[in-house]
Amino acid sequence: CSAIDACETSNGGCSAKAECRRTTPGSRVCVCKAGYTGDGIVCLEINPCLENNGGCDRNAECTQTGPNQAVCNCLKGYSGDGKTCTYISLCSQNNGGCSEFAICNDTELTERTCTCKHNYIGDGFKCRGNIFQELLRNSNTSRFYFHLEALSIRDVAGPGPFTVFAPHTDVLNSDPRVKDWIAKGVMAQVLRYHMVGCASLLYNELTTLTNITSLQGDPIHISYSQNSLVLNNKAEIILSDAVSTNGVIHVINQILVP
Repeated sequence: CSAIDACETSNGGCSAKAECRRTTPGSRVCVCKAGYTGDGIVCLEINPCLENNGGCDRNAECTQTGPNQAVCNCLKGYSGDGKTCTYISLCSQNNGGCSEFAICNDTELTERTCTCKHNYIGDGFKCRGNIFQELLRNSNTSRFYFHLEALSIRDVAGPGPFTVFAPHTDVLNSDPRVKDWIAKGVMAQVLRYHMVGCASLLYNELTTLTNITSLQGDPIHISYSQNSLVLNNKAEIILSDAVSTNGVIHVINQILVP
């Protein structure tokens, strides 16, 4: 007589995910393999994510990859290896995409607000200071700023409001008369002729006017034709409505002469 091997056929009736172990002749036990749980007849995959989030951080997602196997991935707004996840402050990098003149505040995950600092205006992504500051920041008007600074003309740094017609940088660099005006000591008068006090006049408002008085004292004639605003029948406004905290800047393509 030979002993009957209960595991010989059909894995002894055990689950395909179980190991059949002979005990006494004709008897056996079924033991689920590693990564599975059950009575051996029925073996189910162990999902480690169902208990304690699979050992992942509470701000991570646990994803089962196999029997009793899982990976941990930090949720959006957090960084780390999944076991440890740290909150990412949007404001910690590049000021959260806000203007350099704005304050970035984290509000919630993946959200932040941008607020312009004191003495600046804008939506937080673009913040503008006073006319004097804005003339310098814009390459189209920076040459006009340098001429003001060289002659210590700081009217437009005051409370305002002001309207400034700034000749384009290229014009100021190329017009030969500029050197003559500086040599003769009249450049300050020319520069002040490009400023208007006590009013912040946007493009649409200028179309309704015919004359305005400059800080230099002489009037500036305004005409509107063929969808263009022209000053003194010569200088055309080519860029308009750069609003600042104390007024507005328009860029013109010619120098105004009082």
